[in-house]
Amino acid sequence: MGHTRLYRNGVLAEEGFPIADVSEYVCQPDCAVWFDLCAPTPEELAAVSEELSLHELAVEDVVNAHQRPKLDVYDSHLFLTVYAIRIDEQGQLDPVELNVFVTKNALVTVRENDHFDITRVTRHWDHNRDLAKHGVSFLLHGLLDVVVDGHFELVQSFDDRVEELEGRLFGEQMATKEMQRLTFDLRKNMVGFRRLTLPMREVVNTLIRRDLHVVEQGMGPYYQDVYDHVLRVSEWTDSLRDLLVNVRETHLTQQGFRLNEIMKRVTGWAAIIAVPTAITGFYGQNVPYPGSGQPWGFWMSTFVVAMASVGLYWAFKKRDWL
Repeated sequence: MGHTRLYRNGVLAEEGFPIADVSEYVCQPDCAVWFDLCAPTPEELAAVSEELSLHELAVEDVVNAHQRPKLDVYDSHLFLTVYAIRIDEQGQLDPVELNVFVTKNALVTVRENDHFDITRVTRHWDHNRDLAKHGVSFLLHGLLDVVVDGHFELVQSFDDRVEELEGRLFGEQMATKEMQRLTFDLRKNMVGFRRLTLPMREVVNTLIRRDLHVVEQGMGPYYQDVYDHVLRVSEWTDSLRDLLVNVRETHLTQQGFRLNEIMKRVTGWAAIIAVPTAITGFYGQNVPYPGSGQPWGFWMSTFVVAMASVGLYWAFKKRDWL
Protein backbone atom coordinates (compact mmCIF):
# COMPACT_ATOMS: atom_id res chain seq x y z
CA MET A 1 0.00 0.00 0.00
CA GLY A 2 1.28 3.45 -0.93
CA HIS A 3 0.96 6.79 0.85
CA THR A 4 -2.35 8.60 0.41
CA ARG A 5 -3.71 12.00 1.37
CA LEU A 6 -7.04 13.74 0.96
CA TYR A 7 -7.45 17.51 1.09
CA ARG A 8 -10.99 18.86 1.32
CA ASN A 9 -11.54 22.58 0.84
CA GLY A 10 -7.84 23.21 1.42
CA VAL A 11 -7.65 21.23 4.67
CA LEU A 12 -6.00 17.85 5.21
CA ALA A 13 -8.98 15.59 5.86
CA GLU A 14 -7.66 12.04 5.70
CA GLU A 15 -4.48 9.97 5.26
CA GLY A 16 -3.75 6.33 4.58
CA PHE A 17 -7.04 5.43 2.92
CA PRO A 18 -7.12 2.50 0.43
CA ILE A 19 -6.61 2.98 -3.27
CA ALA A 20 -10.14 1.80 -3.97
CA ASP A 21 -11.48 5.05 -2.46
CA VAL A 22 -9.57 7.28 -4.89
CA SER A 23 -12.27 7.23 -7.58
CA GLU A 24 -14.86 8.30 -5.01
CA TYR A 25 -12.88 11.35 -3.92
CA VAL A 26 -11.72 12.58 -7.33
CA CYS A 27 -15.34 13.00 -8.38
CA GLN A 28 -15.88 15.58 -5.67
CA PRO A 29 -14.91 19.11 -6.80
CA ASP A 30 -13.88 20.21 -3.30
CA CYS A 31 -11.32 17.39 -2.95
CA ALA A 32 -7.67 17.03 -3.93
CA VAL A 33 -6.16 13.55 -3.66
CA TRP A 34 -2.53 12.44 -3.56
CA PHE A 35 -1.44 8.85 -3.96
CA ASP A 36 2.13 7.51 -3.96
CA LEU A 37 3.45 4.15 -5.15
CA CYS A 38 7.01 2.93 -4.59
CA ALA A 39 8.22 0.27 -7.05
CA PRO A 40 4.63 -0.75 -7.85
CA THR A 41 3.62 -4.09 -9.29
CA PRO A 42 1.82 -4.26 -12.65
CA GLU A 43 -1.39 -5.01 -10.76
CA GLU A 44 -1.08 -1.84 -8.67
CA LEU A 45 -0.39 0.25 -11.76
CA ALA A 46 -3.40 -1.28 -13.48
CA ALA A 47 -5.59 -0.42 -10.49
CA VAL A 48 -4.44 3.22 -10.48
CA SER A 49 -4.89 3.44 -14.24
CA GLU A 50 -8.43 2.11 -13.97
CA GLU A 51 -9.40 4.39 -11.10
CA LEU A 52 -8.15 7.57 -12.82
CA SER A 53 -8.58 6.58 -16.50
CA LEU A 54 -4.90 7.12 -17.26
CA HIS A 55 -3.64 6.93 -20.83
CA GLU A 56 -2.01 3.63 -21.74
CA LEU A 57 1.06 5.34 -23.22
CA ALA A 58 1.71 7.17 -19.96
CA VAL A 59 1.39 3.92 -18.01
CA GLU A 60 3.74 2.27 -20.50
CA ASP A 61 6.33 4.99 -19.81
CA VAL A 62 6.16 4.12 -16.12
CA VAL A 63 6.78 0.45 -16.86
CA ASN A 64 9.67 1.29 -19.20
CA ALA A 65 11.97 3.01 -16.73
CA HIS A 66 14.74 5.55 -17.35
CA GLN A 67 12.68 8.02 -19.34
CA ARG A 68 14.01 11.44 -20.21
CA PRO A 69 12.66 14.25 -17.98
CA LYS A 70 9.57 15.43 -19.83
CA LEU A 71 5.97 16.61 -19.70
CA ASP A 72 3.30 14.92 -21.81
CA VAL A 73 -0.19 16.37 -22.21
CA TYR A 74 -3.15 14.00 -22.57
CA ASP A 75 -6.85 14.75 -22.78
CA SER A 76 -7.66 13.81 -19.19
CA HIS A 77 -4.35 14.35 -17.42
CA LEU A 78 -0.69 15.38 -17.57
CA PHE A 79 2.25 13.04 -17.22
CA LEU A 80 5.63 14.19 -15.88
CA THR A 81 8.94 12.43 -15.48
CA VAL A 82 11.48 14.07 -13.19
CA TYR A 83 14.49 12.83 -11.24
CA ALA A 84 15.44 13.20 -7.61
CA ILE A 85 19.24 12.94 -7.54
CA ARG A 86 21.71 12.17 -4.76
CA ILE A 87 25.27 10.88 -4.32
CA ASP A 88 25.54 7.37 -2.89
CA GLU A 89 28.10 5.99 -0.43
CA GLN A 90 30.52 5.18 -3.27
CA GLY A 91 30.44 8.77 -4.51
CA GLN A 92 28.43 7.89 -7.61
CA LEU A 93 25.32 9.60 -8.95
CA ASP A 94 22.11 7.87 -7.79
CA PRO A 95 19.08 9.27 -9.65
CA VAL A 96 15.56 8.16 -8.68
CA GLU A 97 12.96 8.36 -11.41
CA LEU A 98 9.68 9.98 -10.35
CA ASN A 99 6.69 9.58 -12.64
CA VAL A 100 3.79 11.91 -11.90
CA PHE A 101 0.18 11.83 -13.10
CA VAL A 102 -1.74 15.09 -12.74
CA THR A 103 -5.51 15.23 -13.09
CA LYS A 104 -7.96 17.94 -12.12
CA ASN A 105 -8.37 16.58 -8.59
CA ALA A 106 -5.56 14.05 -8.15
CA LEU A 107 -1.79 13.80 -8.05
CA VAL A 108 -0.20 10.35 -8.36
CA THR A 109 3.54 9.84 -7.82
CA VAL A 110 5.33 6.64 -8.81
CA ARG A 111 8.87 6.07 -7.50
CA GLU A 112 11.18 3.41 -8.90
CA ASN A 113 12.71 2.78 -5.44
CA ASP A 114 12.77 4.17 -1.91
CA HIS A 115 16.02 6.13 -2.30
CA PHE A 116 13.90 9.29 -2.50
CA ASP A 117 12.32 10.13 0.85
CA ILE A 118 8.72 11.04 0.04
CA THR A 119 8.19 12.34 3.58
CA ARG A 120 10.22 15.40 2.59
CA VAL A 121 7.36 16.26 0.25
CA THR A 122 4.67 15.73 2.88
CA ARG A 123 6.61 17.89 5.35
CA HIS A 124 6.80 20.61 2.68
CA TRP A 125 3.02 20.44 2.25
CA ASP A 126 2.48 20.60 6.01
CA HIS A 127 4.81 23.59 6.29
CA ASN A 128 2.89 25.45 3.57
CA ARG A 129 -0.63 24.33 4.46
CA ASP A 130 -1.97 27.83 3.85
CA LEU A 131 -1.54 27.16 0.11
CA ALA A 132 -3.50 23.89 0.21
CA LYS A 133 -6.61 25.72 -0.97
CA HIS A 134 -5.09 25.62 -4.47
CA GLY A 135 -5.58 21.85 -4.62
CA VAL A 136 -3.54 19.79 -7.06
CA SER A 137 -1.59 22.87 -8.13
CA PHE A 138 -0.34 23.12 -4.53
CA LEU A 139 0.53 19.41 -4.36
CA LEU A 140 2.49 19.45 -7.61
CA HIS A 141 4.39 22.56 -6.58
CA GLY A 142 5.46 20.94 -3.32
CA LEU A 143 6.83 17.91 -5.14
CA LEU A 144 8.72 19.95 -7.73
CA ASP A 145 10.07 22.35 -5.13
CA VAL A 146 11.55 19.49 -3.08
CA VAL A 147 13.06 17.85 -6.17
CA VAL A 148 14.62 21.09 -7.46
CA ASP A 149 15.90 21.99 -3.99
CA GLY A 150 17.65 18.62 -3.99
CA HIS A 151 19.24 19.53 -7.31
CA PHE A 152 20.37 22.84 -5.83
CA GLU A 153 21.94 21.15 -2.80
CA LEU A 154 23.78 18.71 -5.05
CA VAL A 155 25.20 21.40 -7.33
CA GLN A 156 26.39 23.22 -4.20
CA SER A 157 28.27 20.09 -3.17
CA PHE A 158 29.80 19.97 -6.67
CA ASP A 159 30.94 23.56 -6.21
CA ASP A 160 32.57 22.68 -2.88
CA ARG A 161 34.42 19.76 -4.47
CA VAL A 162 35.68 21.91 -7.34
CA GLU A 163 36.94 24.51 -4.84
CA GLU A 164 38.66 21.73 -2.89
CA LEU A 165 40.40 20.53 -6.05
CA GLU A 166 41.51 24.09 -6.82
CA GLY A 167 42.91 24.48 -3.31
CA ARG A 168 44.81 21.21 -3.46
CA LEU A 169 46.02 22.05 -6.96
CA PHE A 170 47.89 25.16 -5.78
CA GLY A 171 48.51 24.03 -2.22
CA GLU A 172 49.67 20.60 -1.23
CA GLN A 173 51.13 18.28 -3.80
CA MET A 174 48.65 15.70 -5.08
CA ALA A 175 49.54 12.48 -6.82
CA THR A 176 48.82 12.66 -10.53
CA LYS A 177 46.71 9.51 -10.56
CA GLU A 178 44.64 10.70 -7.60
CA MET A 179 44.03 14.07 -9.24
CA GLN A 180 43.00 12.43 -12.49
CA ARG A 181 40.65 10.04 -10.70
CA LEU A 182 38.97 12.77 -8.64
CA THR A 183 38.58 15.00 -11.69
CA PHE A 184 37.19 12.17 -13.80
CA ASP A 185 34.68 11.07 -11.15
CA LEU A 186 33.47 14.62 -10.57
CA ARG A 187 33.17 15.31 -14.29
CA LYS A 188 31.25 12.05 -14.80
CA ASN A 189 28.78 12.96 -12.04
CA MET A 190 28.33 16.48 -13.36
CA VAL A 191 27.68 15.28 -16.92
CA GLY A 192 25.05 12.83 -15.68
CA PHE A 193 23.55 15.48 -13.41
CA ARG A 194 23.31 18.00 -16.23
CA ARG A 195 21.66 15.46 -18.53
CA LEU A 196 18.89 14.92 -15.97
CA THR A 197 18.39 18.53 -14.87
CA LEU A 198 18.68 20.49 -18.11
CA PRO A 199 15.26 19.32 -19.45
CA MET A 200 13.64 20.57 -16.23
CA ARG A 201 13.63 24.06 -17.71
CA GLU A 202 11.26 22.92 -20.42
CA VAL A 203 9.11 20.91 -18.00
CA VAL A 204 8.52 23.74 -15.53
CA ASN A 205 8.22 26.39 -18.23
CA THR A 206 5.51 24.34 -19.94
CA LEU A 207 3.64 23.91 -16.67
CA ILE A 208 3.34 27.65 -16.08
CA ARG A 209 1.83 28.22 -19.51
CA ARG A 210 -1.65 29.63 -19.06
CA ASP A 211 -3.24 27.52 -21.80
CA LEU A 212 -2.68 24.31 -19.79
CA HIS A 213 -4.66 25.66 -16.80
CA VAL A 214 -2.54 23.61 -14.40
CA VAL A 215 -1.19 26.40 -12.23
CA GLU A 216 -3.84 28.38 -10.43
CA GLN A 217 -3.39 32.13 -10.41
CA GLY A 218 -2.39 32.25 -6.75
CA MET A 219 0.34 29.64 -7.31
CA GLY A 220 1.94 31.42 -10.26
CA PRO A 221 4.69 33.20 -8.27
CA TYR A 222 5.61 29.96 -6.49
CA TYR A 223 6.01 28.07 -9.75
CA GLN A 224 8.04 30.98 -11.12
CA ASP A 225 10.32 30.66 -8.09
CA VAL A 226 10.84 26.96 -8.88
CA TYR A 227 11.62 27.90 -12.48
CA ASP A 228 14.19 30.46 -11.32
CA HIS A 229 15.89 27.77 -9.22
CA VAL A 230 15.93 25.44 -12.21
CA LEU A 231 17.66 28.13 -14.28
CA ARG A 232 20.20 28.77 -11.52
CA VAL A 233 20.99 25.07 -11.26
CA SER A 234 21.48 24.85 -15.03
CA GLU A 235 23.70 27.94 -15.22
CA TRP A 236 25.69 26.93 -12.13
CA THR A 237 26.30 23.46 -13.54
CA ASP A 238 27.61 24.89 -16.82
CA SER A 239 29.90 27.25 -14.90
CA LEU A 240 31.27 24.42 -12.76
CA ARG A 241 31.86 22.29 -15.82
CA ASP A 242 34.03 25.06 -17.29
CA LEU A 243 35.88 25.45 -13.99
CA LEU A 244 36.55 21.73 -13.86
CA VAL A 245 38.00 21.86 -17.38
CA ASN A 246 40.27 24.71 -16.25
CA VAL A 247 41.39 22.71 -13.21
CA ARG A 248 42.27 19.76 -15.40
CA GLU A 249 44.14 21.91 -17.93
CA THR A 250 46.01 23.72 -15.15
CA HIS A 251 47.04 20.40 -13.63
CA LEU A 252 48.34 19.20 -17.00
CA THR A 253 50.23 22.48 -17.41
CA GLN A 254 51.78 22.05 -13.97
CA GLN A 255 52.83 18.54 -14.93
CA GLY A 256 54.54 19.98 -18.03
CA PHE A 257 56.32 22.65 -15.99
CA ARG A 258 57.43 20.06 -13.45
CA LEU A 259 58.78 17.81 -16.19
CA ASN A 260 60.65 20.73 -17.78
CA GLU A 261 62.13 21.63 -14.40
CA ILE A 262 63.34 18.08 -13.89
CA MET A 263 64.85 17.93 -17.37
CA LYS A 264 66.56 21.29 -16.82
CA ARG A 265 68.19 20.11 -13.60
CA VAL A 266 69.20 16.75 -15.05
CA THR A 267 70.76 18.49 -18.05
CA GLY A 268 72.63 20.92 -15.78
CA TRP A 269 74.15 18.13 -13.72
CA ALA A 270 75.03 16.23 -16.88
CA ALA A 271 76.91 19.32 -18.14
CA ILE A 272 78.79 19.62 -14.84
CA ILE A 273 79.80 15.97 -14.93
CA ALA A 274 80.80 16.24 -18.59
CA VAL A 275 83.68 18.69 -17.88
CA PRO A 276 85.75 16.48 -15.54
CA THR A 277 84.87 13.48 -17.69
CA ALA A 278 86.27 15.28 -20.75
CA ILE A 279 89.45 16.32 -18.93
CA THR A 280 90.19 12.93 -17.44
CA GLY A 281 89.17 11.17 -20.61
CA PHE A 282 91.52 13.26 -22.74
CA TYR A 283 94.57 12.51 -20.59
CA GLY A 284 93.42 8.95 -20.18
CA GLN A 285 94.49 8.29 -23.79
CA ASN A 286 98.14 7.94 -22.66
CA VAL A 287 98.76 11.67 -23.22
CA PRO A 288 101.06 13.06 -20.53
CA TYR A 289 99.42 15.88 -18.56
CA PRO A 290 101.37 18.73 -17.00
CA GLY A 291 103.20 17.39 -13.95
CA SER A 292 102.71 13.81 -15.03
CA GLY A 293 104.52 11.48 -12.67
CA GLN A 294 104.89 14.25 -10.04
CA PRO A 295 102.72 14.60 -6.90
CA TRP A 296 101.98 18.24 -7.65
CA GLY A 297 100.68 17.26 -11.10
CA PHE A 298 98.02 15.04 -9.60
CA TRP A 299 96.88 17.72 -7.21
CA MET A 300 96.94 20.32 -9.96
CA SER A 301 94.72 18.23 -12.24
CA THR A 302 92.36 17.50 -9.33
CA PHE A 303 92.18 21.22 -8.55
CA VAL A 304 91.38 22.08 -12.19
CA VAL A 305 88.61 19.46 -12.35
CA ALA A 306 87.12 20.62 -9.03
CA MET A 307 87.24 24.33 -9.94
CA ALA A 308 85.69 23.69 -13.35
CA SER A 309 82.83 21.74 -11.71
CA VAL A 310 82.30 24.39 -9.02
CA GLY A 311 82.39 27.16 -11.64
CA LEU A 312 79.75 25.44 -13.76
CA TYR A 313 77.59 24.76 -10.70
CA TRP A 314 77.76 28.43 -9.67
CA ALA A 315 76.94 29.64 -13.18
CA PHE A 316 73.97 27.26 -13.52
CA LYS A 317 72.68 28.08 -10.04
CA LYS A 318 72.87 31.81 -10.75
CA ARG A 319 70.69 31.31 -13.84
CA ASP A 320 68.29 29.08 -11.84
CA TRP A 321 69.10 26.07 -13.97
CA LEU A 322 69.67 23.93 -10.89
